Amino acid sequence: MTAPVFNIVLLNPQIPNNTGNIGRTAMATGCRLHIIHPIAFDMDEKAVRRAGLDYWHLLDVREHESWEAFLEQENPDQLWLFTTKTNRTLWDAEFSKGDYLLFGSEQHGVPKEVHDFIGVDGSLTLPMVNDARSLNLATAVCAAVYEGIRQLSGS
Repeated sequence: MTAPVFNIVLLNPQIPNNTGNIGRTAMATGCRLHIIHPIAFDMDEKAVRRAGLDYWHLLDVREHESWEAFLEQENPDQLWLFTTKTNRTLWDAEFSKGDYLLFGSEQHGVPKEVHDFIGVDGSLTLPMVNDARSLNLATAVCAAVYEGIRQLSGS
């Protein structure tokens, strides 16, 4: 298997449709999807089929039992946290092939320990106007991945 363009990391996802849409984005862009447990839905083969994710077998996906297990198994060189709790935008980052793009759960984001682990230099936001609370998780992932691909292409 070739090296992924990016590693999309979902920490404790809660909505199966978001995870499915993110999986489609990962497959379509040559990214690897990492899903960190616990998650709020079933991902066995029957559940994936029932959700209509007929492309799931084409996806490069890895599941991790916990945040600690993810760090131990992957040992990421560059981990970018996408959060609403920073003023640094994704346009301030210089993405490299293979970077890890981390997104928290739809309801809770990521725990304080993860924010502290990554720090302000690794935290990015997608700018929003009109005091929008947040973007849909699948939308945010897609925007971040395509900005990274734009940077990698030199455009």
